[in-house]
Amino acid sequence: MPHLTVVLFAISLVALVALLVAAGAGKLARLDGATYPTALLRAAATFAAVLTLAAALTAALTQVLS
Repeated sequence: MPHLTVVLFAISLVALVALLVAAGAGKLARLDGATYPTALLRAAATFAAVLTLAAALTAALTQVLS
């Protein structure tokens, strides 16, 4: 498998997981009684946090494996 294919698959998998976690966070916020804008903000913050965590893990693994 070419490296580009693996990289694109990994990026799409991380984006899918981030979207699922953000949707869950938004739904939980809504069930907790938050308004729609507040639930959207919580979902967006969760999405950004998951992507930041993935980037930090990638940078750490790059340092370790290189």
